[in-house]
Amino acid sequence: MSRATGFKGNKAELPSKPCATCGRPMSWRRRWARVWDEVRHCSEACRRQRGGSAPGAGARP
Repeated sequence: MSRATGFKGNKAELPSKPCATCGRPMSWRRRWARVWDEVRHCSEACRRQRGGSAPGAGARP
């Protein structure tokens, strides 16, 4: 019962890379199979913080 991804059940064998924002290691996920080269952030929170604070974030009255 082989899957198209080639995953055999050993999570230690999956590729990983560091998050561009926080540096934590990210493990490969099936959801990211087609876009693994484009994945740069481990979470939505890190993606939002990627450029520092958002423009106008501190300007609310």
